[in-house]
Amino acid sequence: MSTEVKVPTLGESVTEATIGEWLKKPGEAVALDEPIASLETDKVAVEVPSPVAGVMGQQLAAVGDTVNVGATIATVEAGGAATAPAAAAPAPAPAKAEAAAPAPAASAPAPAVEEAGDGVTTLSPAVRRLVLEHGLDPSKIKGTGKDGRLTKEDVLAAAAAAPEAAPAPAPAADAPAPAASAAPGREEERVKMTRLRQTIAKRLKAAQDTAAMLTTFNDVDMSAVMATRDKYRESFEKKHGVRLGFMSFFTKAVALAAHDIPAVNARIEGDEIVYHNYLDVSVAVSAPNGLVVPVVRNADSMSFAEIEKAIADLGKRAKEGTLTMDDMTGGTFTISNGGVFGGLMSTPIINPPQSAVLGLHRIEDRPVVRDGQIVIRPMMYLAMSYDHRLVDGREAVTFLKTIKEAIEDPTRLLIDL
Repeated sequence: MSTEVKVPTLGESVTEATIGEWLKKPGEAVALDEPIASLETDKVAVEVPSPVAGVMGQQLAAVGDTVNVGATIATVEAGGAATAPAAAAPAPAPAKAEAAAPAPAASAPAPAVEEAGDGVTTLSPAVRRLVLEHGLDPSKIKGTGKDGRLTKEDVLAAAAAAPEAAPAPAPAADAPAPAASAAPGREEERVKMTRLRQTIAKRLKAAQDTAAMLTTFNDVDMSAVMATRDKYRESFEKKHGVRLGFMSFFTKAVALAAHDIPAVNARIEGDEIVYHNYLDVSVAVSAPNGLVVPVVRNADSMSFAEIEKAIADLGKRAKEGTLTMDDMTGGTFTISNGGVFGGLMSTPIINPPQSAVLGLHRIEDRPVVRDGQIVIRPMMYLAMSYDHRLVDGREAVTFLKTIKEAIEDPTRLLIDL
């Protein structure tokens, strides 16, 4: 008996998705609620679970196809779980027969890679292509995706760490293609943008087209925060089970500054300004499929430990691809930390319909003047982009100055000054 697998409800106002990856092949055994496909929506990747235990049947949509909520994308043969091992058992016999025949020998390298990949995890077409291009063994690569699956970033990192694997013997078998070897480095690859990347592009362009964006800068001496972290690092982690990072300090500083300059925590809706008496911070996180901004809700009322735990959890789930639509919905202010990638300065783009975004950057020792003396201090550039329709320049400068003062003297965060 076949059971239809339908596209689940994906969240408010989300009516369609794209088939990102098939996690099960026809004929493979599946357990109840085991993910069989990954769907890409405008914001997150959603896994589709099997409604029954059995054997994967027909796939009614291909990778890259757009499917609507409620549409049937596959079938599962219920009650046939026992047939999967039976089907797998006879496999070695044909393999021996093929090995005896000389004709299939030319295609031996391809099954070898697929077999190695399947032994670790199901490889997406893009990942499989990269594995073949770089001549890597997927079983030797540690996957950081969901359930240990390999991502493109995993393969590229492995290729960079093992440059000697680049001149693999496999390409030598492709001697009939002299044009490619005659012009090394001139290849082109055309890859369709993922739904998430398309949405990122549309939203960022919409922000530039709609908001009157302006960026103001300041720098901050990180000495006090770094000294505080060094002093309480071990005791904080021992008590709360999470590391004390910089994000909690900046989140608390934003909450303090937004109390005095509420316009940066507001939005424009039609001809009205909507002010929020709460602070939901969108934290820009790098995920395998692109930049995502999950939300830390009610950050203004959270402790340092609660903020660090929330951010660590969102970051972990972003890398695993398990963020939900609820995790991505809302947000009244965004913090983007480009410093983790080594960025010195940037002009971040507003996350609509928010009115402001704070950009953090790398910390580096620079000479500064203190009490008439030139000294070396760990300095960081701060950048705040804001919608000038809603936030005046004086307010933006004051907001950023308040954050600077709070970071340089963290005691202000405790006494609300």
